[in-house]
Amino acid sequence: MQTHLPPFSCTHTPEFPELLAQLNCSLIVSTYQAGKAILISSDGERLTQLSRQFDTPMGLAVQADRLAIATKHEVIVLVNAPGLATSYPNKPDYYDALFVPQTVYLSGQINLHDMSWIGNDLIAVNTMFSCLCRIDPFYHFVSLWKPSFITNLASEDRCHLNGLAMEGKTPRYVSALGASDNPQGWRDHKLDGGILVDVPSGEILLTELPMPHSPRIYDGKLYLLLSATGELVTVDVEKGTYDVINQIPGFVRGMSRHGDYVFIGTSLLRKKHPFGDLPLPQNTNLFCGVLVLHLPTGAIVGQLKYENSCEEIYDVQVLPGLQRPGILRPDQDVTRLALSIPEATFWAKNNSVS
Repeated sequence: MQTHLPPFSCTHTPEFPELLAQLNCSLIVSTYQAGKAILISSDGERLTQLSRQFDTPMGLAVQADRLAIATKHEVIVLVNAPGLATSYPNKPDYYDALFVPQTVYLSGQINLHDMSWIGNDLIAVNTMFSCLCRIDPFYHFVSLWKPSFITNLASEDRCHLNGLAMEGKTPRYVSALGASDNPQGWRDHKLDGGILVDVPSGEILLTELPMPHSPRIYDGKLYLLLSATGELVTVDVEKGTYDVINQIPGFVRGMSRHGDYVFIGTSLLRKKHPFGDLPLPQNTNLFCGVLVLHLPTGAIVGQLKYENSCEEIYDVQVLPGLQRPGILRPDQDVTRLALSIPEATFWAKNNSVS
């Protein structure tokens, strides 16, 4: 008889919790399919998961004590308040960090993908309008850059712009699923029409890529995930070529580095999903979860696999220095009692107004 598993049950290799403890970090992953942001932490032997419901969470951005989460219609900025963590009413002295919602931007349904902080500005890949944009307090977004083949801003997802690689504080490369200027035009060649674009020059550096996602610059080298083939590659931008580092079982998307290791999200694609007909190897090794790869050698050294509830992951980000973080949603009752000022933190008394 099959045992009923609780939601978001997972299995993992022994190395996975050991690595998180060794690296002194936790992870946050977004799964828009399940509508969750999930914190994953470790005591060295066991993993702890904390999931919070968000409306279609996708891109994540981490900078010091700030965390941004792109949802279906909003961008939510949360700030770590350690003082509130230790005195959290429901679990005192349990968390070593507590991400509390501080600002909510009403972005509208613009399908934000990768995001990054530049100082106090939050830069995002605006997939619906085929541009890079700034999240703004006065507008739903401010367009900063668009590919040269995009003639005008329109809510048409023309090229499925998705990934952003930062070089320091400068957007350097973006990935897209096609060089199309027509509404949803990328779908015509979604399996092999992907491109990598140099942002400063606007030059298309690579073409005919199998669904590129998550470009990242690590130690001066450009890395890229090819989702349709499940490959992590390193790109030679001068030659316009790439070399495969390793093949990963699943639709790969979302990547974050800490030390010599990268954490990569893998997904199982639903048949009714726009990407559900991809020719990924149909074998029992496909899974949804997080895979750890040792970057200097390219070796896979650990994995977390979801057994239920979670089939797709968009983003994976490292939370350095945190071993047991917590997170609150804007609509939780306890969130309304959390108060943080420069001098101190407080949990307000839950008194009704007379």
